[in-house]
Amino acid sequence: MKQISLKNKKVFIAGHNGLVGQALRERLESEYCKVLTVNKKKLDLRDYNKTNKWLKSQKPDYIFIAAARVGGILENSSFPADFIYDNLSIATNLIHLSYKNNVKKLLYLGSSCIYPKFAKQPISESSLLDGALEPTNEWYAIAKIAGLKLCKAYSLQCKCNFISAMPTNLYGPGDNFDVNSGHVLPGLINKIHNAVKQNKKNVTIWGTGKPKREFLFVDDLADALVFLMKKYNKNEHINVGSGEEVSILNLAKTIAKVIGFGGKFIFDKSKPDGTPRKFINSKQINSLGWKSKTNLLDGIKLTYESYLKNKSK
Repeated sequence: MKQISLKNKKVFIAGHNGLVGQALRERLESEYCKVLTVNKKKLDLRDYNKTNKWLKSQKPDYIFIAAARVGGILENSSFPADFIYDNLSIATNLIHLSYKNNVKKLLYLGSSCIYPKFAKQPISESSLLDGALEPTNEWYAIAKIAGLKLCKAYSLQCKCNFISAMPTNLYGPGDNFDVNSGHVLPGLINKIHNAVKQNKKNVTIWGTGKPKREFLFVDDLADALVFLMKKYNKNEHINVGSGEEVSILNLAKTIAKVIGFGGKFIFDKSKPDGTPRKFINSKQINSLGWKSKTNLLDGIKLTYESYLKNKSK
């Protein structure tokens, strides 16, 4: 397997202030490359001409596309047009313009929500487009599918080395802890922390608490993305997971243990559960020599520490 070195190369992280982007910046420090970033106030990646001008002037060798409009079930269902338009625009602009500007290699970050709602578990890469999507995040998923197919199309037609990685549910320092717009794990950290502060006896969980999820600590993903950028050259997308799954109720119990909440959980069954089980098959990346290092309990502890630090600022 041909391996590239990032040393002394220009590496652009699109979305450097997001959850993944921040972790990537830290991980790339040990690669001794020149990391390029640009604030979204200075460059709107949805703007084709401005993005082209910026790439022409900066001339990155390698690009990680971690920029995306993200959010939980409520955000997806409230702003479907924004979710599909923003994510499609970012993907089409950056992928096409990377080809136009002779970028050596690009890694597009997808999401495991691209897979069908009732995909056979654990979900392998071949499950893509094998059934109906989960309706609660289909707009985001469709844009992400288009992005990874664009990478494949440019690889096939234009011989570009454009790859894509599909991580499972992510969490970690720098996450969005808002109960309404964030994902389940950071949202529960916020909810349970506030319950302890307010001496509440109960915490409400959306849905039944039965769905099972797999969570990957963001520093582990950053390590996997650098690993793939250096070693993976196929035009088929590749899964990145932790290999550890947990029910939403047991996730809440684990968070309660870390925070010190001794009350009860109440289920709001009027709220949707989303996909019943989502556990991805990471055999392919494991066989290449990469495995996640951070277990769920340790990852939640690190994430909660970061949450407390940010609250005290």
